[in-house]
Amino acid sequence: MLRDISDRKQTENLIKASLKEKEMLLKEIHHRVKNNLQIVSSLLSLQSAYINDAAVRAVFKDSQSRVESMAFMHEHLYQSKDLEKIDLASYIQTLAANLFISYGVNSHTIGLNIGVDNVFLNIDTAIPCGLIVNELVSNALKHAFPAGLKGQINISLQPESDSELLLIVSDNGIGFPENLDFRNTATLGLRLVNTLTAQLGGTIELLRGAGTSFRITFGKGG
Repeated sequence: MLRDISDRKQTENLIKASLKEKEMLLKEIHHRVKNNLQIVSSLLSLQSAYINDAAVRAVFKDSQSRVESMAFMHEHLYQSKDLEKIDLASYIQTLAANLFISYGVNSHTIGLNIGVDNVFLNIDTAIPCGLIVNELVSNALKHAFPAGLKGQINISLQPESDSELLLIVSDNGIGFPENLDFRNTATLGLRLVNTLTAQLGGTIELLRGAGTSFRITFGKGG
C-alpha cells in the first residue's frame, strides 16, 4: 500500500515537472518569435529612412505597425501566466498607445477611450482581432482628424452573447467618405479588415454620422 502511494506520488511529480518544462519551452518560443518580429519591425524602420517618397514611407510605416501588433501579442503571451489565453484589455491598451506614439499624436489633441472588460481570447482569435484594431485605429489617426482637428477615438470589446463578441472602433472626426464603399476598396488596410473579419467568421457594419463607427461581431473561439 505504501509502495503504491509512493509510486503514485513519484508519477505525479514527473508529470508536474514535464508540464513545467513544456510551459517554459512555450514561453521561450513566444519570446523568440516576439524578438524576431521586433527585428523585422526595426529593419522596416531603417529601410524607410532611405525612402524619399512620402507615400512609400507611409506603406512601410503601416507594415511596421502590423508587425508590431503581432509582436505585442507574443510579448503578452510569454509574460502571461496563462499561455493559452490573452488578456485583450492589456493588449489593446499597449497596441493603441504604440500607434499614438508611432503617428506622433498628441493625447491632448486626440483622446483615447478603451472599454474592454474581462475578455480573454486564444491566439488564433486574438491575432486577427488585434490586427483589425490596428488597421481601424491607424485609419482614424491618419484620416479622421485633419489639420489638427481635436477629437476622440473609442475602442470597445464586449460580449454580445454567450458565444459572440462585439468590437466597436469609432471616432468623432470628419466622417467616412460617402462615396467610398469600405467593402470594395483598393485600400489595403480596409481590405485586411474585411479579410480578417471573414477569417473570424464575423460580420462588419459601418455607421456614418457624427464621425465613423465600425461594428464587428465575431465568435469567441476556443
